[in-house]
Amino acid sequence: MKITLKDGSVKEYAEKKSVYEIALDISEGLARVACCGSVNGKVVDLREEIDYDCELSILTANDKEGLATLRHTTSHVMAEAVQRLFPDAKVTIGPSIENGFYYDFDHAPFSREDLDAIEAEMKKIIKAGAKLEKFTMPREEAIKFMEEKGEPYKVELIRDLPEDAVISFYSQGDFVDLCAGPHLMSTKGIKAFKLISSSGAYWRGKSENAMLQRIYGTAFNKKEELEEYLAYLENIKTRDHNRLGREMELFTTVDVIGQGLPLLMPKGAKMIQTMQRWIEDEEEKRGYVRTKTPLMAKSDLYRISGHWDHYKEGMFVLGDEEKDKEVFALRPMTCPFQYYVYKASQKSYRDLPIRYGETSTLFRNEDSGEMHGLTRVRQFTISEGHLVVRPDQMVEEFKGCLALAKYCLDTLGVGDDVTYRLSKWDPNNKEKYVGSEEVWEETQQNIRNVLNELEIPFYEGEGEAAFYGPKVDIQAKNVYGKEDTMITIQWDAVLAEQFDMYYIDQNGDKVRPYIIHRTSMGCYERTLAWLIEKYEGKFPTWLCPEQVRVLPISEKYSDYAKQVEAQLKDNGILATMDNRSEKIGFKIREARLHKVPYMLVVGQKEEEDGLVSVRSRFAGDEGQKTLDEFIDQISKEIRTKEIRKEVENLSEK
Repeated sequence: MKITLKDGSVKEYAEKKSVYEIALDISEGLARVACCGSVNGKVVDLREEIDYDCELSILTANDKEGLATLRHTTSHVMAEAVQRLFPDAKVTIGPSIENGFYYDFDHAPFSREDLDAIEAEMKKIIKAGAKLEKFTMPREEAIKFMEEKGEPYKVELIRDLPEDAVISFYSQGDFVDLCAGPHLMSTKGIKAFKLISSSGAYWRGKSENAMLQRIYGTAFNKKEELEEYLAYLENIKTRDHNRLGREMELFTTVDVIGQGLPLLMPKGAKMIQTMQRWIEDEEEKRGYVRTKTPLMAKSDLYRISGHWDHYKEGMFVLGDEEKDKEVFALRPMTCPFQYYVYKASQKSYRDLPIRYGETSTLFRNEDSGEMHGLTRVRQFTISEGHLVVRPDQMVEEFKGCLALAKYCLDTLGVGDDVTYRLSKWDPNNKEKYVGSEEVWEETQQNIRNVLNELEIPFYEGEGEAAFYGPKVDIQAKNVYGKEDTMITIQWDAVLAEQFDMYYIDQNGDKVRPYIIHRTSMGCYERTLAWLIEKYEGKFPTWLCPEQVRVLPISEKYSDYAKQVEAQLKDNGILATMDNRSEKIGFKIREARLHKVPYMLVVGQKEEEDGLVSVRSRFAGDEGQKTLDEFIDQISKEIRTKEIRKEVENLSEK
């Protein structure tokens, strides 16, 4: 057989060889650092035997797949350490993830002291250097094997596999785990690791299942890489919106009010008001008309839309179907309400497109384990809209929705921080969706064509569509790397039929319109969280809840400072005055701490000459200016939504 290596060279063997044996034949050094292999593009274990012509790459921790293998092996070592220290702990699953690995255990919560003890035990296991051995069993034998070991979660996983499946295991000394691999050859290949945190997680991600304890960790090939990553984690903690947003008094949460129900404090509410007014004005420029619809409706409405059958578990239902004459639900979306606005009068083909926009408060019954700060909540406000269009208008209107979304992202300064996903249906689970296969495939191809025409890079996600149509999801990651959907634009060729929506065409016939469901900026709360982390609280001036702070040098100049503050406010600038009996240096430092864009220092000279001394986050000391000159400058900055670059060493300015 001929093995073509990554550099194009060819190795020939008369008998089958494992990937590890081939690596060893290439060089002992390569074999020592090998983590896994890639055979014809498929990642395989080092123990994989090859007896056919193929292309082979030996992957190390410098490769993405090799690093994932290293981390996966580390998760097994962690599981062994946990069971050594906590024999009653039941193991479940422990995969590698983007920045490390985790393992879920059926056990009481782990403290930081527990994690430190587990780390110490892991070091002992690694030092012992046990080899990882792979073996297989028939399904029924594997079930019995895990039952005897007292691992019910592993038994459940095996039972979900086909009856004729051959089940693979890996052992390292006395520890055995159900696993498909790949893995390192020995635990000695683990060079640098750290257990990061522990938190609760439902078995298989479902709230009706047992609450498990998940330990997160990470591993690298070199100690220096680990230290660099840990320093990065410390840095991003300062940008976590859940922490920074509370410190800046933008929002808070209260147990007696409920999880996932944040309270926006005056500064946070002001920021959302600013964004909302901007979005509503921008949509009006683009031909949208506004609606205002109820926050709840009878179950009848959701039965027509299909949400009752496909989304009921995610809704807050008010009443009991068996006892009450009428059952209501808080709305998880606005679309069916706006459909009835459309249906209130007959429409001609000349009336279309109609672009409905609404600042909608929505309610979704999120699992408690999924909620976090402002990114995933149970009540939120969204820049929602629905376009009712003729089929021949669909493509151009869809492009217009993408253009609006891109404008919003670019204005907020986050346009380069997103990815685009074509969210498709899952043809293997057709019962989850409404509409025919032909309609789904056609609409997905239409979206694909639009994205390609606009030269927007995108990837495709199967099973990510809503139950009634495919969509473009604009995705962004938080500081911890978790991805969320920020903006959605959805192609719907189905629901007009269910709601008996039509228009009269030029021949006098009734024709079903198409519908675009879209957000222009998305969820205001989630966007605020994104912006807090993006700017570390140092928002562009137009978004800041406090844009200018006036700082009198002493109480003697308070009257002049009040005049300056009043004139700023008269020009629509969000200004405050710090009139405390503190030294000016203290006031300046505190304004910086509060991340105020501009400070206007006023004293004797400024009062005599009608000036202000300007200090900013962007250039430090900007010198003295007339108040009118400063007002013109900041008003333009706010009007144009300019994003000024921050100065790096403000203290030196």
